[in-house]
Amino acid sequence: MNRFEYASPSSVQQALGLLSATWGDSEILAGGTDLLGRMKDYVSTPKRVVSIKNLPGLHAISRENGGIRIGALVTLDRIADAPDIRDNYPALAQTVAEAASPQIRNMATIGGNLCQRPRCWYYRRGMGLLPKTPEGKSLIIEGENRYHAILGNDGPAYFVSPSTIAPMLIAYNARIRISGSDGPREIALEKFFRIPQSENEREHDLKANEIVTDIFIPSAKEVRAANYEVRQKAAFDWPLTTASVVLQMSGNTVQSARIVMGAVAPVPWMSEEAAQAIAGKSIDEQTASVAGVAAVSRAHPLRKNGYKVKLASVAVKRALLIAAGQSVPDVHAGKSGGAS
Repeated sequence: MNRFEYASPSSVQQALGLLSATWGDSEILAGGTDLLGRMKDYVSTPKRVVSIKNLPGLHAISRENGGIRIGALVTLDRIADAPDIRDNYPALAQTVAEAASPQIRNMATIGGNLCQRPRCWYYRRGMGLLPKTPEGKSLIIEGENRYHAILGNDGPAYFVSPSTIAPMLIAYNARIRISGSDGPREIALEKFFRIPQSENEREHDLKANEIVTDIFIPSAKEVRAANYEVRQKAAFDWPLTTASVVLQMSGNTVQSARIVMGAVAPVPWMSEEAAQAIAGKSIDEQTASVAGVAAVSRAHPLRKNGYKVKLASVAVKRALLIAAGQSVPDVHAGKSGGAS
């Protein structure tokens, strides 16, 4: 990798002062499971790396206003094992426990997981976030696109959002807090992810000189939640599609639902169509199937990824059935669920 300056500040304010206002000049190092690989492949070539590993206050998991706040530096394995999360957000705990591999979960942080860059092989080979031919045409449209987006892909972005945890957090209505020179700000997690329209834009609502400090998840009492992943193998693998659901129920009737799909769009994809399809109804095989079809009603597959439409529909259907306490065929690599 290229030479770089290394800084290890002792406060958030010090860290902010060391970050450049221009993307690419500096990078934040937390667990390093994404950044170091990009630097070794010369995809990222920062002049300065700012380690935030020693910043106080970002390693805690604490109860707050009936919900829970998770510091950005909390590792994935700690989240999966935390009693407060296992007891109150079981679907999240199981989703995190199934992410990546044990070795990566031991190092990767929740903040880094949400801020990781796309796994698109064009981007990871240094062709840019929105790779184009010299004539200005997308390399992905006519290229190898079997793992690319089927939703939100009307151009120019065709990668899929890489975090397998973000959809579950969004389904739980999580919020993310960011610190910058103008002070802290907190936004809904679904608004943190954006679809870039040019190479100069990022896929996160985050400035180059800002730091994610923590995530807040509101109380999840009396909800039913589940996550369902489809992978090619049960061992560590990137999912082909995921579905995360959180249901507010009145008896057996759905009052409201948050249904979020992963690995199908440049952002975690919230499906209002699927939520509306089950509002005021009970969850059974038929209603869950209708919701699954509604979830992909706006899909526009590329040449080689049409199979993902059916997988995403089935993932939504099965996540709903699991959340409702019903069994599904055990023919996939990962599922999680529970009442919380």
